[in-house]
Amino acid sequence: MSKPFVFSGIQPNGDLNIGHYIGAIKNWLKLQEEYDCLYSIVDLHAITIPEKVKGKINNNIYDLLAWFLAFGLDINKSKIMLQSDNPDHPYLGWILNCFTPFGLANRMTQFKEKTSELKETISCGLFNYPILMAADVLLYDCDIVPVGEDQKQHLELARDVAQRFNSMYEPIFKLPEPLIQKNGARIKDLYHIEKKMSKSSKDEKGIIFILDSKENIYKKILKAPTDSKNSIQFNNQQPEIANLLNIYAGITDLSIKEIEAKYKNSDYKQFKEDLADIVWKFLENIQSQYHKYISDKSYLNKILDEGLAFSQAITNPKIKQVRKVLGISRT
Repeated sequence: MSKPFVFSGIQPNGDLNIGHYIGAIKNWLKLQEEYDCLYSIVDLHAITIPEKVKGKINNNIYDLLAWFLAFGLDINKSKIMLQSDNPDHPYLGWILNCFTPFGLANRMTQFKEKTSELKETISCGLFNYPILMAADVLLYDCDIVPVGEDQKQHLELARDVAQRFNSMYEPIFKLPEPLIQKNGARIKDLYHIEKKMSKSSKDEKGIIFILDSKENIYKKILKAPTDSKNSIQFNNQQPEIANLLNIYAGITDLSIKEIEAKYKNSDYKQFKEDLADIVWKFLENIQSQYHKYISDKSYLNKILDEGLAFSQAITNPKIKQVRKVLGISRT
């Protein structure tokens, strides 16, 4: 590959929201213009909480792929693969489990956050999933991994485990660098501003889903809580307005300062109405593209087949190298 290599993935949990686009997929569209990119539907990560995807995951996989295409991922510039199609991912995941100190894995803050919210039985898979994430990126000798702030610690774990393996055996794993998007990297729930916009929220009125109707989008944005200052500024004292500004910037590509200047003499009502218009006009087109792609499953399967072939051409030699270095391959 002539360009630096990028790997990233999204879980097929269903019901994509605007935060997925602004925080991840929009960044992917830019990266495919500059790098060799492999994007993955990481379904093995999704089953770490099996109760949430039982009976849904197959449909979710095709939905997510159709959304990728609707947003503009170009299969002539990027490859898309299904994680579970390639057994090299869990294979290396197990090996890296054996090189990950328990204390290091136990420091992952996202595991603690998730388990504090879960009422279901907490699985070992949920605890170990950052190690599978490490396998996902180390398999490909990635140069760059786009991550949100909440995932940065997991990439640091991948680097730590790779260094541990490299120093104990041979330096066969490249240490990937994180690429963190600053503005809009973590869109917040409209009603629970301290939390990321996520399907796991108990209250869906604070989540702008990609498939939301025009009516629901307007209702959610116009009724979103704000402070009483009636001043459209981006600061820590106005987190609700800051979140709406991030959404506005994420959809329009205007800078925060440009948006602040535009609404310097406007009230919250005008700002929210304009934002609702912008979000709906954007999503209306995306929804149309989604319906076109989701109706052609043979085409979606063709894309996944091509992605798998591309993936295994890289990972099969890497697994052979790992086995040889460990001494577990037959001679």
